[in-house]
Amino acid sequence: MPDLSVENIDEVNIRVRCERSTAKELSDFFTFKVPGHRYMPAYRSRVWDGTIKLYNMFSQEIYKGLGDYVRSFADQRSYSIEFPNKKDNFFTESMVEKYMMNDLNISVGGQKIKPHDHQIKAITHSLKKERCLLLSPTGSGKSLIIYGLLRHYQRGLKDGEKILIIVPTTSLVAQMYSDFKDYSQLNDWDADEHVHQIFSGQDKNTDKQIVVSTWQSLFRMRRDYFSQFKAVIGDECHLFKAKSLTTIMTKLVNARYRVGTTGTLDDAQTHKLVIEGLFGPVNDVTSTKELMEKDILSKLTIDCLLLDYATEDRQFVKNLKYHDEIKWIVSNDRRNRFISKLAGSTKQNTLVLFQFVEQHGKPLYELIKSANPDKKVFLVHGGVDMDDRERIRHICEKEKEAIIVASYGTFSTGINIKNLHNIIFASPSKSKIRILQSIGRQLRKHQDKEVAKLYDIGDDLQWKSRKNHTLKHFVERLKIYKVEQFEFKTIKIQTQGL
Repeated sequence: MPDLSVENIDEVNIRVRCERSTAKELSDFFTFKVPGHRYMPAYRSRVWDGTIKLYNMFSQEIYKGLGDYVRSFADQRSYSIEFPNKKDNFFTESMVEKYMMNDLNISVGGQKIKPHDHQIKAITHSLKKERCLLLSPTGSGKSLIIYGLLRHYQRGLKDGEKILIIVPTTSLVAQMYSDFKDYSQLNDWDADEHVHQIFSGQDKNTDKQIVVSTWQSLFRMRRDYFSQFKAVIGDECHLFKAKSLTTIMTKLVNARYRVGTTGTLDDAQTHKLVIEGLFGPVNDVTSTKELMEKDILSKLTIDCLLLDYATEDRQFVKNLKYHDEIKWIVSNDRRNRFISKLAGSTKQNTLVLFQFVEQHGKPLYELIKSANPDKKVFLVHGGVDMDDRERIRHICEKEKEAIIVASYGTFSTGINIKNLHNIIFASPSKSKIRILQSIGRQLRKHQDKEVAKLYDIGDDLQWKSRKNHTLKHFVERLKIYKVEQFEFKTIKIQTQGL
């Protein structure tokens, strides 16, 4: 008898049978502290120990996508293991390229295109493995990868079976649908006939085989609703760590084909393993640096503008807690006037990203709008209707001097504006995902764009040896730029002269 015996339960979980002592080892192997758990109410009230356990000792179940990690556990301890045989499907890159070019006749703007090599590799890998997590940066053409996969999956669907594509925002539902229509202009596949869009207020039931939905629209649906889906594709799935999204993925017990796409993953091991468990092992498709070198993405330069505050400001802020410091910074008149002047001085289209709508976004929008009467200035946040967001996006594709003042939540992920030249980080952040996703907004190539420019605003309110919270975040962002090999320089600016 093997030390561990693995059996399939469904398309979500596997069961790992073993002795209780081995099960305890396996549980420890898949137990992780949640980042920031010390600040969470459940931990503070002592009803939770701050850990996530991915292997259930009692049911002996674990996510199917973590099968390779179970093998690694056994190998490290020289345990024998019996695993269900699963061979890769036979697909080659030449087969996939022929399929995309000839069978699908892919187009953009009515012109036939040839997919990039990394797109062909990503589709080939996904078809061979059936479940995977594609790590590919913003601007690498993930919607084309998704289109190629869904067209292949659709050919194998039986009566009543469907494909589910989950996206994080209503804007991305419309954009994904628009991309599918664009790719299909030179073939006889009609997106209107095959694709059903679901967002707030839309009917969740359809006879169409492909469903594109936000997770918010589906997470309350009963388990039997999800039984119809044979394949699931999660776009921008770095957001799939949310409990409601995990709930959706674990209801998809018949979804044999699972592909997640993301531009970046949280550095936390728990985050990575949960997403891999729900989809499959990570496959590194390409990098931002590589796409820039191949001239697929625009070159990027970053000006890190470190605001140097007066002594009285430093003394006032020195003992503030994080949220109080943020509130002081985003309501600082000199700082906001500086952002307004900076946005007005930029050439071509500019995106100004903020975090708090009432405290920062709306006042900043009014300031920029009044200071730039000759420019079109737009405000976008979660309360803005999806149709209005799409209208603004299309306007900016045609404008040359527009300014969009937008919340990180609406414009840092997934929104595609090729004619975007400048981004200003108006609110401080240290989130790797938010930073890299935001940068990705401006890297897509455009005929009028030679270089994409990022202005990252930091706040030096250090008092003696005590660094303020947002200065620490600024330093963390510099580390990210260095790791990603982005070209950046730091410029100190005295706030007294603003």
